[in-house]
Amino acid sequence: MKTPICDFVNEYVNKKSHRLHVPGHKGSGFLGVEKFDITEIDGADDLYCPSSIILESEENASKIYNCPTYYTTEGSSHAIRAMVYLVNLYAKRNGKSTKILATRNVHKSFLTVTMLLDIDVDFINTSENGSYLSSNLNAEVLDNYLKTLKELPCALYITSPDYLGNTADIKEIKKVLNKYDIYLLVDNAHGAYLKFLDDSLFPIDLGADMCASSAHKTLPVLTGGAYLHLSNNAYNLFKGDVLTALTTFGSTSPSYLTLQSLDYANKILSTTFKGDLKTTIKKINELKVKLKELSYTICDSEPLKITIKTKPYGYLVEDFIKILYKNNTIPEFYDTDYIVLSFSPSTDLSTYDAVYSLLKNIDKKESVCDNIPKITKYKKALSIKDAIFSKHEIVDASKSENKIYADINIHCPPAVPIVIPGEIITKEVINTFIYYNIDKVKIVKQ
Repeated sequence: MKTPICDFVNEYVNKKSHRLHVPGHKGSGFLGVEKFDITEIDGADDLYCPSSIILESEENASKIYNCPTYYTTEGSSHAIRAMVYLVNLYAKRNGKSTKILATRNVHKSFLTVTMLLDIDVDFINTSENGSYLSSNLNAEVLDNYLKTLKELPCALYITSPDYLGNTADIKEIKKVLNKYDIYLLVDNAHGAYLKFLDDSLFPIDLGADMCASSAHKTLPVLTGGAYLHLSNNAYNLFKGDVLTALTTFGSTSPSYLTLQSLDYANKILSTTFKGDLKTTIKKINELKVKLKELSYTICDSEPLKITIKTKPYGYLVEDFIKILYKNNTIPEFYDTDYIVLSFSPSTDLSTYDAVYSLLKNIDKKESVCDNIPKITKYKKALSIKDAIFSKHEIVDASKSENKIYADINIHCPPAVPIVIPGEIITKEVINTFIYYNIDKVKIVKQ
């Protein structure tokens, strides 16, 4: 498969032209990659109005994913905003409700776009394990919930896989949505590789109308490289508006380093990646089996993650993580209960043995009993937009009961809110704040 963006940049570099254009480093610097960092000079195309090399590269990606696919160099956050924009546009044009139904474990980029577009969101609370990072939405629960609504949403927005590696039954969920003429949007940030499993779990293949995939999380792509994917039906509906959606929320200075990595990834994805992925998943599964034999609690997750619950092994995460860092082992994510190890076909083979050796030498202790607090009820007082734009103040979390939560600057990772801006803080919420070591919160000033 051709790599038109890489080829153009390499040709430009070899010409040793006088760079009388931005960026200001002029092709030299301490990183060593500056010579490949260019801007929209003649022939370099325009990401949000592509007609040559970027268009050709995106068409290559579309063939690989077997659906219309667009690049962004600003992560799946950018693609998420575009998805929400497009479905909002559809609803307004067709006289439908612009309300969106969403699971609560949304990334903050969903909150920011609904704030900017002033979209009303209904959040469905389905978490059974208590972690705010997960949602156990299934087709039956969804169907029963939709039956109770007087006004149907234009779309359902879900996160799959979530930060702990849980995946939704997208195929069955979409069957329910089809009965109500509701679109399905999927934050597939951690699942760009799912297309390349022997049995694809790629959201578009399972029935999603649109999904956002962070290529950089699991594919050999630089940070920020991501895709917006559309089903063929959604593309037929939105094809005249997709680039407008992307340019509305995107920078006019996309990274050409990241574009080159997306472009070159097509070559890898179309040749060796599927085989390498299969080998990687086999290694991960073997490691999971060996860790379970050591009495580690390994949570079910998507194939490229190992999610460990440390308390059954006798450790608070804060103590366990110190051991990992002391041994130069850096996880993707950890909170009060879970440690997430993220692998990819680019993981060095020695890493598997190193991880096993390290975890094998950690002595098991008596289980730590510390139940995750659950929030059983949520009460909305303001819209997300009204809460964020209201006057606010910072208070002790322990003194925030009955106040309206107003923060959208959620720590990343995981960038998932415990409570949604505009909701009232209850005792259950305060207990959850304290459990996750949150001592200060932003509230609407009254």
